[in-house]
Amino acid sequence: MSLTREDDGMRITLLTVPDCPNAPVVRERIDRALGGRGADVELIEVADHEAAVRLGMTGSPTVLIDGTDPFAVPGAAASLSCRLYRGPDRRAEGAPSVADLRRALCGTEAAGERAGPAAAGPSSVRS
Repeated sequence: MSLTREDDGMRITLLTVPDCPNAPVVRERIDRALGGRGADVELIEVADHEAAVRLGMTGSPTVLIDGTDPFAVPGAAASLSCRLYRGPDRRAEGAPSVADLRRALCGTEAAGERAGPAAAGPSSVRS
């Protein structure tokens, strides 16, 4: 399912397991973080471990910005499990906060200007 808007070159991929309760939450937060900026947003439901490995999903939901997981935890294995993120108050949440997504989006845009990959953003926690 593609949630395409005016494309400004940024591609956001949302990897989830089928019926992930956090998929609508992260989609709404991505919209808020974009603040009206255009981006190609694609939702991909991942149903098996092999696809999780191939796509780089380390829990549901996984957000990829231009193919990179800005919330990646070094050494995290591919997984169909629920993924938790630390919110601004350090509590575990089922999706990155709007503020963390904004930082990740800005970091990706800046990295694109430098022609290098984005630096890793805030850490995430898997359950």
